[in-house]
Amino acid sequence: MTSRPGRFLLRVVAMAGKEVLHIRRDLRTLYMALAMPVLMLLLFGFGISFDVDHIPLARVDGDRSQASRAFFRRLFGSNEFESKGDLDMAGAEALLRRGQAMAALVIPAGYQRKLAEGRDSPVEILVDGGDGNTARQIMGKIDGFARAETLDRAGAAQAPPLAVKVTTLYNPAARSSFFMVPGLAAYLLAIAAVLLTALTVAGEWERGSMEQLFASPVGRLEIVLGKLLPYLVLGMVQLLLVLTLSNIAFDVPIRGSLPGLFLAGFLFLAGMLGQGLLISVIARNQLVATQAGALSSLLPSLLLSGMIVPIENMPRIIQALTVPVPARYLVHAFRTLMLKGGGFSVIAVDLLALLAFAFVVLLLATVKFRRRLA
Repeated sequence: MTSRPGRFLLRVVAMAGKEVLHIRRDLRTLYMALAMPVLMLLLFGFGISFDVDHIPLARVDGDRSQASRAFFRRLFGSNEFESKGDLDMAGAEALLRRGQAMAALVIPAGYQRKLAEGRDSPVEILVDGGDGNTARQIMGKIDGFARAETLDRAGAAQAPPLAVKVTTLYNPAARSSFFMVPGLAAYLLAIAAVLLTALTVAGEWERGSMEQLFASPVGRLEIVLGKLLPYLVLGMVQLLLVLTLSNIAFDVPIRGSLPGLFLAGFLFLAGMLGQGLLISVIARNQLVATQAGALSSLLPSLLLSGMIVPIENMPRIIQALTVPVPARYLVHAFRTLMLKGGGFSVIAVDLLALLAFAFVVLLLATVKFRRRLA
C-alpha cells in the first residue's frame, strides 16, 4: 500500500497535471506568462530612460572670436549636444519658450581677451527647468565640459593643489537601464504571477468546476500546492527569459551569484502566486480578482518597491508602508547581485523577507480555501 506521504504527493502531482492541461488549452495563460513580460520589458526598457544626450542647444556667441568658436566646436563635437543655430538672446529665448531647445549657452563679448589676460571669463547657461532632472543633467554636462576646458588651458603646472578624482562603481557610464531594468524585472514578475493564479482560479469558481474538486478526496493543501506548482515552473521560465533579455538587449550584467538570483525569484514568485490564489479564493470572480490583483501588485510594486524612487528619499510614513511589499526586497536583491556582485550573504535579509511573505500568504490561502461553495 502507498504510504500517507506518498498518497499526498500523488494527489499534488495529479492536481498539477490537471493545471498543466488547462495551461496547454488556454493560450492566453501562456501569453500572459511568457510573451507579455518580454514585450513589456522591451517597451519599458527602451521607453523609460533618464539618460540625456543629443541635447538641442542654442548658442549665442557674443564674442565672435577664435576662442569662442573653438569652444563651441569642441562642445558640439562631443555628441552630447546638437546645435540649434547661432542666435541672439531674443532668438535663443524664443527657442526655449517653444520647446525647440532645451538650453542656450551664451558667450559674452570679451571672452577671448579675458582668457588671454589670464582672467576668469564666465559664460551664461539658460536651461529649460520644466523637467528638473533633465535640467540638472544639462547643467552638469556643460559645467563638466567647462571645467575640463579650464584645466586644459591652465596646464598641469597651474593645476590646483587639491585634485579630486571620482571613480564611479557598478555603473560607470551612468546608464539608466542598469538602474531601471532590474526593477522592471521584479515589477513584471509581480504582475504576471498575481494575475496568473487570480484569473485562472477565479475562473474555475465562476465555471463551477470547483464542485468536482470538492467531491474528490483531495485535501485543500493538496489543491493549493497542485495549482501553484505548474505556475511556479512557468514563472521560473519567465524569470529566465527576463534575465536573459536584460543581458542581451540592455547589456545589464550579472556579476553576482546566479543561484542567488533564482532563489530570490523563486521565493518571490511563490509569494506572489500565493497572493493571487488568496485573491481568487476571496473574490471568486474574474473581474473582481483582476482589479484586486492589479491594485495589490501593480501599484505597490511600481511605487513602493524603490524601482523608480529610492526608498530612502520617501517620507518616513511611506517608508513604513514599503516594509510588507515583497517587490521591495526582490528589487534590492536583483540590483545587488546583478550590478554589485556577491553571494547569498549580501541578500540574506531579502531572502528571509521573501520567505516570510510566501509562508504567510500561502498559509492564508490554504486556510481560506474551504471545501464549500458559499
